[in-house]
Amino acid sequence: MLLVIESIVLCLIFTLMVYIMSRKPIKTLYNYPPKIQERVKELDEYKDQIPTQENKIVAKCIASVLFVIILSLILRFVNGYTTFAEGFGYGFLLWTIINAYDAIVLDIIWFCHDPYFVFKGTEDMVKEYRDYWFHIKGFFIGEALALVVCAMAGLVIQFVLP
Repeated sequence: MLLVIESIVLCLIFTLMVYIMSRKPIKTLYNYPPKIQERVKELDEYKDQIPTQENKIVAKCIASVLFVIILSLILRFVNGYTTFAEGFGYGFLLWTIINAYDAIVLDIIWFCHDPYFVFKGTEDMVKEYRDYWFHIKGFFIGEALALVVCAMAGLVIQFVLP
């Protein structure tokens, strides 16, 4: 039952974060399929607003560190886990649930079909906006990242938060 509650709460928090970030879609350009990114970069309207690859990497690193901290605290003090195996295993399960929710609900159902996310000047790229395979691949990339983040959370639980 705790898994269900934690999953729902974390999915709601994740949805809120995505909603807040989506208020300025240009800031999330690198979450779009490559052909859309290329087109947007060619449009004069967005020239001075496009985030750099460096910004993308820094943002993902900061998010990963924050997630390690939050996940470690939840797993240790809410779930009572004290070992690497418990932290890694349960953390990976939570991550996978949120990652699947992100790929299916937020990306495939919401993003791919909401005109709000369509950049002016790319309206003809319906096929690219509805590239479900792009989001499915993103799910698997997220799972690979989960191995690292959840291993770090497991180490924090085992050695930092005894």
